[in-house]
Amino acid sequence: MQCYKCQSTIELDGQPGRSETCSKCSAYLHCCLNCTFYDPNAHNQCREPQAEWVKDKEMANFCDFFEAAASSTSPDTSRKDEALKKLNDLFKKK
Repeated sequence: MQCYKCQSTIELDGQPGRSETCSKCSAYLHCCLNCTFYDPNAHNQCREPQAEWVKDKEMANFCDFFEAAASSTSPDTSRKDEALKKLNDLFKKK
């Protein structure tokens, strides 16, 4: 698994416990941003239809559907920045 916050690779036997944290940055491992079902574009930002709403996606939670994602699911700010740059370029005076 990979930490969403610092991108460190974390070796685990099974799923992380609710209170487990990353050894490098102390971010919670059992949180939405480290879950395979996390999707910022889905309803409740989760592709698991039975999961309950979790307000803070970075905090540890009690979700029974949590599955550690193999890679980070942190929000991709580069796509946002690229789209914003393209939008601003449309309105530049030549």
